[in-house]
Amino acid sequence: MLVVDDDYEIRTLLAQFLEKHGMRAHIAANGSQMFSALRDVPVDLMVLDVMMPGADGIFLLRQLRLPGRHASLPVIMLTARGEPIDRILGLELGADDYVAKPFVPQELLARIRSVLKRSGARRTLSDPETTLYFFDGWRLDTQKMELTSPGGGLVALTSGEFRLLLAFVQAPNRPISREYLLDVTRGREYEAFDRSVDVLVSRVRAKLVAGGGAPELLKTVRGFGYTLTPTVTMQ
Repeated sequence: MLVVDDDYEIRTLLAQFLEKHGMRAHIAANGSQMFSALRDVPVDLMVLDVMMPGADGIFLLRQLRLPGRHASLPVIMLTARGEPIDRILGLELGADDYVAKPFVPQELLARIRSVLKRSGARRTLSDPETTLYFFDGWRLDTQKMELTSPGGGLVALTSGEFRLLLAFVQAPNRPISREYLLDVTRGREYEAFDRSVDVLVSRVRAKLVAGGGAPELLKTVRGFGYTLTPTVTMQ
């Protein structure tokens, strides 16, 4: 666990709280310390503050999601901003969840446990062997959480993007509701107009198009959700 916050009291007290609940927590005050920690210690999840001087949390999240860095590392954003547009921006960049300041530590702990459970599920699939899904020239490796394009290039996926795509390949050619997709990707009660699923689908669709896929691979079902249109085979 890595807590990144420029406020000494918040990051220290939060780390102590997490350790009291059985989690090994490291702290960082800025982006430089964050990347140093990522090089030096194993990190299963990051709690990242948005409002920091210099390189803020949004900039640092962009850097984390660059190819070859930490695209699949689960990240929960801490933000004093309550506007939906700020939450949507974080989700567009690959955040797994967000908690608004001031927050109740027990709520953050519950969000952390939920994200860890979801991200850990891909490493503890019931089938110990690697499961490969193939669709329209694409390959999804559930053990490595890797998506390979028809041209052979690796496409980095965040944990949320992976869970979304996994839901689609496990139910191809079937409309899947936004509510179900929100449940498998976010694992929390959602707001009436939560757009996080639409943002996530747009990110995955953009990556498929960038890799040579057609936009119609993920088709919008108006008023309901989305469907993956090609035939899927499994190995």
